[in-house]
Amino acid sequence: MELHILEHSLKVASIEKEGIQICTHGLIKLAFLASKTRCKFFSLTETPEDYTIIVDEEGFKELPQSEHISVADATWLALNVVSGGGNASNSQPIGVTKIAKSVIAPLADHNISVFMLSTYQTDFILVRERDLPMVMHTLSSEFTLLRVVNGETFAAHDLGVTNGFVKPKLVPRPIIHPLSSPSNMFCVTSLDPDTLPSVATLLMDVMFYSGGPKESGASSEDSSHIRFFSFSLIEGYISLVMDEQTTQRFPNNVLFTSASGELWKMVRIGGQPLGFDECGIVAQISEPLATADIPAYYISTFKFDHALVPEENIQSVIGALRTKSTAQ
Repeated sequence: MELHILEHSLKVASIEKEGIQICTHGLIKLAFLASKTRCKFFSLTETPEDYTIIVDEEGFKELPQSEHISVADATWLALNVVSGGGNASNSQPIGVTKIAKSVIAPLADHNISVFMLSTYQTDFILVRERDLPMVMHTLSSEFTLLRVVNGETFAAHDLGVTNGFVKPKLVPRPIIHPLSSPSNMFCVTSLDPDTLPSVATLLMDVMFYSGGPKESGASSEDSSHIRFFSFSLIEGYISLVMDEQTTQRFPNNVLFTSASGELWKMVRIGGQPLGFDECGIVAQISEPLATADIPAYYISTFKFDHALVPEENIQSVIGALRTKSTAQ
């Protein structure tokens, strides 16, 4: 197995719902006019609370300075686990539960916070740039570490960190945050970039206008229908996460679908906004799913985390996670 360290230096930011209007010009340019920018990594996720943007430094220049934008105080790097070599973006996704024990858990054991972005194509593990030496030290025995530069892979050289680390004490991971499951079902899909212009107006409406401002953190939404939409354009590949009703607005044969037409249910993690410094949140969720061999997508946002599991597994997932929590 290979662990690719991508070349993008990333910013993670929150855009308040009431401030989205001043950002739409830059966001539309990043999403639909990528050839007019030097941005290679762009993701925008809307939740009931806000918009979370993950973007490289070139793309961040397209956004205005505003009191409505909060930026996480770190530069982040994206890691990819690739099975059997090849380019991460066109390989089959490994799945967050498949890397729970080999990547997510060891990083949590070493007190390294991660920020997850699952897409239709692959799973990105974001770590702070300053944590990279510890990340490489932790994972070097399990993976071939490679840096990706301009699409080419090169051996990732040791950053001079060879000893002095204390072996972590392994402890159980209780689910310490409240869990909820909205009523809507979700699709994880993609589309051919060549067809993007034909649905650009529709996508703009979905991304910025049709949802409308919602009361931030309204508890009534936690157990019912919530607003959630994610658009990623990363190295030329598009990924979309939207609820079933939204997919029905798209013309036939535009969105990619799996042979099974699989629908996903969401587990939302957090009662109060999660902190960027807290470690182990992804591990607390992904490890039990891995043990049960349940596939999952995982999307971290500025305030909360979200896991998507197959529709038929949602009750057993919620039950297993809550049982694990109360057992600790």
